[in-house]
Amino acid sequence: MRYTTLGSTGLEVSALCLGCMSYGEPGRGPHPWSLPEDQARPFIRQAIEAGINFFDTANVYSDGTSEEIVGRALNEYARREEVVIATKVHGRMRPGPNGAGLSRKHIMTEIDNSLRRLGTDYVDLYQIHRLDPGTPLEETLEALHDLVRAGKVRYLGASSMYAWQFAKALWLADAHGWTRFVSMQPHYNLLYREEEREMLPLCADQGVGVIPWSPLARGRLTRDWDETTERSGTDEFGRTLYAGTEADDRRVVDAVAAVAAARGVPRAQVALSWLADRPGVTAPIVGATKPHHLTDAVAALDLHLTDEENETLESPYRPHPVLGFS
Repeated sequence: MRYTTLGSTGLEVSALCLGCMSYGEPGRGPHPWSLPEDQARPFIRQAIEAGINFFDTANVYSDGTSEEIVGRALNEYARREEVVIATKVHGRMRPGPNGAGLSRKHIMTEIDNSLRRLGTDYVDLYQIHRLDPGTPLEETLEALHDLVRAGKVRYLGASSMYAWQFAKALWLADAHGWTRFVSMQPHYNLLYREEEREMLPLCADQGVGVIPWSPLARGRLTRDWDETTERSGTDEFGRTLYAGTEADDRRVVDAVAAVAAARGVPRAQVALSWLADRPGVTAPIVGATKPHHLTDAVAALDLHLTDEENETLESPYRPHPVLGFS
């Protein structure tokens, strides 16, 4: 495993981050394909044994049970100071007023709930899952800053939004002397590269780490176009991300298959290698529900594609509608 720093911070993270959305009690939330604790724990242990020290979850994943599973497993398999735990706030956690969003009230409530579920007294990276148009950005940023001052959070991060919105957040933090975001978690992979236009250059300019979600495009980059899985059959959000671009996306998937066949490696390694070597990318967030998922992810770090192979992978791409911000 290789390690790097998260943006311009001194925080050392593995070049892969284990995404933990797949771990949670089935039936709790919108992910019927999530793995219960007894099936999820071996993957967390496999990640630690592979040298991964970076783990990403969210309070909304499986109604909080993802945080519970991750917290118990990490407390057993690693020392707290050795791992970097990232979680998120924004989504609805209970019905009625103040049950979602980025108000000061919701943030202050949900950090304590996340800490309790994770079994820790601080979160290394606390991220806003999306923006909240119903709350002034200043209120959100000051509340997050206060969590850092209180010692409940070490660093702050953000996820999918427009580059101008992220630039505004960074400017406001600097103007008020608040803790600024050190990471951006964008939707970025070979099938969706719109973040290359503005968000990635902004992050490079501002020294912000980039930890892309869905690096394998919900598995579309790892299998034949017409092949389906249990998850793909029930992943309504995933379908919205790539709806209407099937013809262009199929050509990219075919290019990944061709490069992988010529190399004699799984397609996942090719797609992840391409992403991990993109300028500014700190650590793709990889999911794992089968042992070879992590094996392929780790192997991808040692697979370096040629300029000709990169051209083969990139040339079929066509601009996509901007999606994934809601």
